[in-house]
Amino acid sequence: MRVLFTGADGYIGAVLGPRLLERGYDATGIDTGLYRRGWLFDDGRTRPMVMSRDTRQLSPSDLEGFDAVVHLAELSNDPLGENDPAITMEINHRGSVEFARKCKAAGVERFIYASSCSIYGAAGAETKSETSSCEPQTAYARCKVLVERDLVELTDSRFTPVFLRNATAFGASPRQRFDLVLNNLSGWAFTTGKIRVMSDGTPCRPLVHIEDICQAILCALEAPREAVCAEAFNVGDESQNYTVREIAEIVNDTFTGCDLSFGPSGPDNRSYRVSFAKIKAHMPNFRCQWNAQRGAQQLRGVFQRIQLDEATFKAAPFTRLSELRHLQHTEQLDPHLRWTPIPEIVPTIVPA
Repeated sequence: MRVLFTGADGYIGAVLGPRLLERGYDATGIDTGLYRRGWLFDDGRTRPMVMSRDTRQLSPSDLEGFDAVVHLAELSNDPLGENDPAITMEINHRGSVEFARKCKAAGVERFIYASSCSIYGAAGAETKSETSSCEPQTAYARCKVLVERDLVELTDSRFTPVFLRNATAFGASPRQRFDLVLNNLSGWAFTTGKIRVMSDGTPCRPLVHIEDICQAILCALEAPREAVCAEAFNVGDESQNYTVREIAEIVNDTFTGCDLSFGPSGPDNRSYRVSFAKIKAHMPNFRCQWNAQRGAQQLRGVFQRIQLDEATFKAAPFTRLSELRHLQHTEQLDPHLRWTPIPEIVPTIVPA
C-alpha cells in the first residue's frame, strides 16, 4: 500500500514515519517545514522521504497513485489556533476539507484524519463517547468538528474517511513538543526541579502516548472498510482519564526531589472524561501499551541522555506558538502562514 502522510516532520509524524516503513508500507511524507528547527534527539530510525510542500498548494495530480492518506498537518493546539482564529479556520477547516476533496479526486481510497478529544470541551462529570454532544471551546476544536462533518459528506464506495479523536498526546519524539501537559511538566521538573501547575489541577485530561496514536493509525489503515467507514474513534484508554493534579503527581513521583505546587481555579473550563470502548470493538488489534508513568520515565531517560538544559527546554522550536511567532516576527511567513521568498542577493560589482 502506498501511504502519504502529512505533517511528516511534526511531533507525531516523526514517530509515525518509521512505523509505516517498519510495517512494510511504501510511505511518503509531506510537511511545510514550520517546526524543523526543533530536533531534540536522534533515535536512529529510518524515515521516509519527506517533500517540502504546503497541502493547500497541492493538486489532485500530486496525489495520484496513493492508496491512503494520513492527515496530521494542521495548526496543532488550542493556543496556536487562538493566535489567529481566521487563519485557523482557513488552514484547519477549509484547507483540510479541500485537501480531502483533492485526495478523493486523485483516487485515494482511505483518508485518516487526526481529530481530537478536545471537541468534547467542558463536559463536566459525563463520560463522553463518540455519540455524545460536542462542546468545542476553541477555534482548534471547532475546526475538528467541522472537518468531521464535511468529510462525512464526501463518503462513497470509493472514498473512506476515518476520524481518530486523539486524547492529549505525550511521550518522546525527536521532533519534541513541550507545550503538552505531561511533556511540559516533565521538562520543568528535570531542568528546574519545580513543577508549577497554574490551575488547581481539577480539570480532567485523557492522555495517550504518541506510540499508541501511531498504532491507532496503523489499525485504521488496515481495518475492514465496513468497520471504520465515516466513523469517529476516541483514541486512548479509560485508565488514562487523569486529572491535571494526577498527571503532576505522576511527574513528581518520576522526577524525585521536585517542588510541586498548584494555583487557584482558573478560567479554562475544558474538562472531559472519555470512553474508549468503540475503538477496541471496531479495531480489536488496538490496545494502548503506554501509561503516564511509563511515559514520564521515557522522558526522564531521554532528558538524562541528552542532558536537557533549561534553555533548550524553553527554546521556541519546541513550543508551537513560540516558534510560529518567531517565524512571523522575522518575516519568514506571510499573513497566511506561507513561506516568504528569500530576497535575491545581487553581487556587488567592484570596478577594475
